[in-house]
Amino acid sequence: MKEPRLQTLYDQIGEDMINQLVDAFYPRVYADPDLSPLFQGDMSEIMRKQRMFLTQFLGGPPLYSQEFGPPAMRHRHLPFEITPKRAECWLRCMGEAFEEVGLDKQPAGETFYNRLKQVAAIMVNSAENN
Repeated sequence: MKEPRLQTLYDQIGEDMINQLVDAFYPRVYADPDLSPLFQGDMSEIMRKQRMFLTQFLGGPPLYSQEFGPPAMRHRHLPFEITPKRAECWLRCMGEAFEEVGLDKQPAGETFYNRLKQVAAIMVNSAENN
């Protein structure tokens, strides 16, 4: 008898919620004075990549890896100056997006956000410029 597959965060959150989250998140990022210098270029392409990454990050299909190879997000972000303040701003924007789409009210949302807090901490690669 086959063991039942454990439900992933992706299964609990779903593609539609990921899409809503990304749609709520990126306008905040592009409007944030600390983050906007890091996000040049076509927002729709950055959003597409984020949808693919979050799908994979939450245990869904490996869409990001299929197109771009292993995520290696810290390495991919090394060219950008990510300070502790920028990590905090990124998390604030994400938290606001979670609230906007109601993901903060879901049990899986708390687990997801806690994982994103870990990612934000790992991404810091520069000290603050005072």
